[in-house]
Amino acid sequence: MKQSFQLKLGQSLAMTPQLQQAIRLLQLSTLELQQEIQQALESNPMLEMVEPGDEPEDEQSRLSEEDVQRLRQNANEVTDFSAPEERSEAEDSWQEDHLPDELPVDSQWDDVYQATAGPAGSPDDEDAGFESRNAAAETLQDHLQWQLNLTPMSDRDRIIALAIIDAVSPSGFLDSPVTEIHEGLSAQWIAMEEATGADVDPLELDEVMAVLHRVQQFDPPGVAAHDLRECLLIQLNQMHPDTPWLLDAKLVVSEYLDLLAAHDYRQLMRKSEIRENTLKKVIELIQSLNPQPGAQIEAGKTEYVVPDVYVGKKRGRWVVELNPETAPRLRINADYAALVRRADSSADNAFLRDHLQEARWFLKSLESRNETLLKVATAIVEHQRGFLEYGEEAMKPLVLADIAATVGMHESTISRVTNQKYMHTPQGVYELKYFFSSHVGTAGGGECSSTAVCAMIRKLVAEENPRKPLSDNTIADLLEQQGIQVARRTVAKYRESLNIPPSNERKRLG
Repeated sequence: MKQSFQLKLGQSLAMTPQLQQAIRLLQLSTLELQQEIQQALESNPMLEMVEPGDEPEDEQSRLSEEDVQRLRQNANEVTDFSAPEERSEAEDSWQEDHLPDELPVDSQWDDVYQATAGPAGSPDDEDAGFESRNAAAETLQDHLQWQLNLTPMSDRDRIIALAIIDAVSPSGFLDSPVTEIHEGLSAQWIAMEEATGADVDPLELDEVMAVLHRVQQFDPPGVAAHDLRECLLIQLNQMHPDTPWLLDAKLVVSEYLDLLAAHDYRQLMRKSEIRENTLKKVIELIQSLNPQPGAQIEAGKTEYVVPDVYVGKKRGRWVVELNPETAPRLRINADYAALVRRADSSADNAFLRDHLQEARWFLKSLESRNETLLKVATAIVEHQRGFLEYGEEAMKPLVLADIAATVGMHESTISRVTNQKYMHTPQGVYELKYFFSSHVGTAGGGECSSTAVCAMIRKLVAEENPRKPLSDNTIADLLEQQGIQVARRTVAKYRESLNIPPSNERKRLG
């Protein structure tokens, strides 16, 4: 085959560094964006944060003048609570009163002047709030060991109690049976006897059981139980003997807990010989118990979501605005930018010139991100006005292609914008992806979103007769009467996504 050179012309799309940076900033969440901005401020001397009260000096250094003016206008709408300082009667009396010339040696300040509460938001309160927010969460083992330190025990029993506490799971149940705990401690006893050469009494299983019963009296009630039945019985045994229906509750938990879990109330009443009215009270007493006692100690850390956009109704129109906290204002340092104008070829000037160009790219990428986020959020609000007005039942079907066609962007761009971005609405705070859902057909040939169908199923279940819960077939028939064609399997799928149990598990005595 003969080799030859050929010259061809063609076009191809190249990802420039500026475009790559804009796409990367577009898909970042609020927290990730703040970290990226902080990193840019630390690495690029040309960038600086616009402090409150400062105005951008250069037209090119402004992130987005229209957005800044709109956000500033929204901030000015906040009610000004500042008022001329007024002296209260207590302050006037403080100015008029004077310390007595002579006071007893053992006198206290509160004996002379009445104690008053400190001003709200004082530095001490802020420090206390900071410590409470950043303090390490107490674990269940820490809570149990703290009670163990306050309980008089022998050293032998304390070692057993520590082994039992170590075997308690975060939910409050024992991860290991008592026999395994006994075997492990027995091996330690033998090793201790061999190491010290002293005679150590062998550890009996009854000793471990005795210490276990003492640990089961710790807070929270029901801790260190083997299973749910024992956990509930421990809590019932710690109640006052005069508690109404206590004996019947112990009988149901100890003998017929499986029937209660299966909601087989007819069989339960027949075997326990408890009447229906009494069984209702017994079930209420059992439901007041905690099936996972450790959960109240090891509560998960609360995570707060900062919305990226706010949606509100002004003069009869829905208005979308960027959150000022997630749209930081940056600018180029005018003093450093002036040094670049020397136009020499020194290494310092080249360093400043490169960082100036990077700063302009970064500001442009931030501006593009804010504009795109505002466009997409506005388009979503235009499609989902019914949801904002009436709730989930008025949600319309929406896919990424619909918003992409509205704003003139690609679906991949819409996917990046809506990922980990949140919108604050009168109905609550939702991720932008929440407003996209599939659809089911209606009798009239239209479409209904899956979110609306889920809301209807939740409403039907909430209004059902607890004695005769609605089956999936019945729910499908009721939805068909409202013009929504959905199969039983689809109803079951939506019901499971809502964490609603089947009809046989929703049965109640009424």
